[in-house]
Amino acid sequence: MALNVLGLVGIIVFYLLILGVGLWAAFKRKRNQSDDLCEGGDKTTESEDVMLAGRDIGLFVGAMTMTATWVGGGYINGTAEKAYSQGLVWVQAPWCYSLSLTLGGLLFAEKMRAKRYVTMLDPFQDKYGSTMGGFLYIPAFLGDIFWSAAILAALGASISVVIDIDTTTSVIVSGAIAVSYTLVGGLYSVVYTDVVQLICIFIGLWLAVPFAMSNDAVEPISDHTDTWVGHWETKKTGKWLDYVLFLTFGGIPWQAYFQRVLSCRTTKHAKYLSFAASFGCFIAAIPALLIGAVGASAKWNETSYTGLTVNGTLKDEDATRILPLVLQYLTPSAVSFIGLGAVSAAVMSSADSSTLSASSMFSRNIYKLIFRPKASEREMVWVIRLSILGVGVVSTVLALNVQSIYILFHLCSDLVYAILFPQLFCVVYIDASNTYGSIAGYVVGLFFRLCGGEPLIGFDALIKYPFYDEEYGQLFPFRTFSMICSFITIVAVSYATRYLVVNKVIPVEYDFLNCFKHEFAPHDQDHDANSVKLVETVKL
Repeated sequence: MALNVLGLVGIIVFYLLILGVGLWAAFKRKRNQSDDLCEGGDKTTESEDVMLAGRDIGLFVGAMTMTATWVGGGYINGTAEKAYSQGLVWVQAPWCYSLSLTLGGLLFAEKMRAKRYVTMLDPFQDKYGSTMGGFLYIPAFLGDIFWSAAILAALGASISVVIDIDTTTSVIVSGAIAVSYTLVGGLYSVVYTDVVQLICIFIGLWLAVPFAMSNDAVEPISDHTDTWVGHWETKKTGKWLDYVLFLTFGGIPWQAYFQRVLSCRTTKHAKYLSFAASFGCFIAAIPALLIGAVGASAKWNETSYTGLTVNGTLKDEDATRILPLVLQYLTPSAVSFIGLGAVSAAVMSSADSSTLSASSMFSRNIYKLIFRPKASEREMVWVIRLSILGVGVVSTVLALNVQSIYILFHLCSDLVYAILFPQLFCVVYIDASNTYGSIAGYVVGLFFRLCGGEPLIGFDALIKYPFYDEEYGQLFPFRTFSMICSFITIVAVSYATRYLVVNKVIPVEYDFLNCFKHEFAPHDQDHDANSVKLVETVKL
């Protein structure tokens, strides 16, 4: 297959459009900063302005950028893949992520925005201390960086299918463009490019669907419902439920989500944009689902694709590339280029978000709050920029060199669910939660999840939970079990340590993390005040 020059030109034009919008947004941010200075405005610091766009994101733009962030390359490629390979029964991400955004809006958006936090980790460091916040940064950072690497790798594979350009070049160029406008404009650039990218996603995918369905090599999808609808397997009920809860609640504790929540103008906007994005994510999955159904209904031996099995069907490994394969071989060239633009848009809208997300948490919650509390605003801005560059480079290198990047991202997402979700819920809703409980819950959640194993990277299960099957592995919802154990541990240890110290079963001197010093301070202050009053009365 020769290099498709027309397709290459189309991708270059699209990339220049995205880069242009990102740079325009960066200059818009600087102009707004100048206007605020002239008017004496001081709503946010300079570093917060980079991370939160001056907390000036409106409802419409906020909903668009939130939707674009979730509707990434993995989202649309994964939806098409699952519909093609396992059927609609296992296409859980669209409705689970939609539910996740709704729950995030109901449970956390208003509370976090009302307290004017800058990152998701701020409440942890406020309550548990800077060091504990640093430990909680680890799963959040790994999740972001592997997410970015996974979707860059997906883009490279998609571009190589449609225009036959080598994967390395496409990944490097895509990563460089996403980093460039994020580096210059921060969240402003990310938000406005997300709006353009989301429009491209909707147009590109919906345009491709009717052309693919009407291709001569495609039979009516209604004749193949057994394939793309799938079959329910009773023995996998626990596994199915585990994924539902994992995607729903594990989709909340991500900085990319809270970055948009915290950048809203009002607390009400923070909640409502979550609801709007929930609807947008569900709608955006429909064309990807239909493309997967088309792939399952196609007679591939009647297309020009040469990588078929001896039986004239797609190979098993082609399932991950079903969306670009449908675009390339079942739609006209012009439509496939537009569809590829949609895939590219989806990837960059997530890559820039995860890059800024990891960088924001590092610069504020690690660099400033742990190592350089007195860092100036100018210094912080440069730390953010260097962090964006560093995260972008690492993500690109991982995308090019780690074969099991999707599995690593999957494992990190599990850790976000098992560790960060119970921690987030407790720090927001359980007043008695403390650092001792947080540490214990962290260790317990990590232990039970890792003991569940990850066979796809050769990590065998150390604990075979109930219903374990040698062929299918863990059928028990062990991810959710790990999360619940972590939550119970945080609550139990927090209440137990508080009771023991406050009731002086354990001397307060042994409270080496200083969680309960304040429990005694008010009494001492009242005692001192009463003593002063008594002395003054005697003198009189």
